[in-house]
Amino acid sequence: MNKRQLLTAAAALATCAGLALPGHAQEPAPLKIVVGFPPGGSADLLARLMAEGLKNDFSAVVVENKPGAGGRIALAQVKRAAPDGQTVIVLPSGPMVLFPHAYKKLDYDAVKDFTPISQIAHFQFSVVAGPAAGVKNVAEMLAKAKAAPGQATYGTPGSGTLPHFMGVLFGQKAGADLTHVPFQGGGPANTALLGGHIQYKFDVVTETAELHRAGKVRILGVTGAQRDPQVPEVPTLKEQGVDMVATAWFAMYAPAGLKPEVRDRLSAAVAKAVRTPALRAKLIEQGYEPVGSTSAELAAAQAADLKRWEAPIKATGVQLD
Repeated sequence: MNKRQLLTAAAALATCAGLALPGHAQEPAPLKIVVGFPPGGSADLLARLMAEGLKNDFSAVVVENKPGAGGRIALAQVKRAAPDGQTVIVLPSGPMVLFPHAYKKLDYDAVKDFTPISQIAHFQFSVVAGPAAGVKNVAEMLAKAKAAPGQATYGTPGSGTLPHFMGVLFGQKAGADLTHVPFQGGGPANTALLGGHIQYKFDVVTETAELHRAGKVRILGVTGAQRDPQVPEVPTLKEQGVDMVATAWFAMYAPAGLKPEVRDRLSAAVAKAVRTPALRAKLIEQGYEPVGSTSAELAAAQAADLKRWEAPIKATGVQLD
């Protein structure tokens, strides 16, 4: 066997064994962040901010969009992925704390099928009035809605999403009968709002802040305990007499079965990235409150919100297919 044949045979053996020869080093696989929503939305933006923040801790970080079914398609993909720390998902809390109560059947278990990595950031929602609403504040909105029950329409990025149930909770707390109109994302809902096809919209503040500043729509109130820094002139619902404070969060999860040392390495990397001044400033600019939690803290937050949302969702009678 000549030298060329020996090298070829050795390389083949090394490949089969998962080894690398000097001069034939294999590049480690990139960290893949899966996003269950289209490019350009808040989930996609946050995932790309995290990819940028994590690039120094991994050989490469890529973002893969798998939109559809309110994030459930992406969750199914991550559930099936190898638990090797190379595939994660960044998503809002809805699929992990609302969907288990709202859907008749899910093809995943929000607790058993995933490994919590880190809670990235908290965020709040807005109640937005379009040109067809003809109102300037929450009091005027409620007066109109109560005078014509069921005729006040509000749009959201889809049935079963966080904005959907924020609208449901708002109606319960304010004593108003609102009609939900689901869309395939925040963009189409904005188009309908601007076109006068719906009167109101519930969504994250980021989705309509620019339209509000341009005077095309009016954000009537925000759902957090404090005013949102993106629209500091807008009062909270609590300030306007509606006894409602409700926020949500973005987090990173991996498939179930992740080794503790891999889980902890990912969690530490996320926490470090979130605490860097540059990324922290970008998150705050987009209306997020940076967190960067441990895996255990995320698990505890998920458990608390699963319990918190159970009664309000069941009270609506909503059961999604």
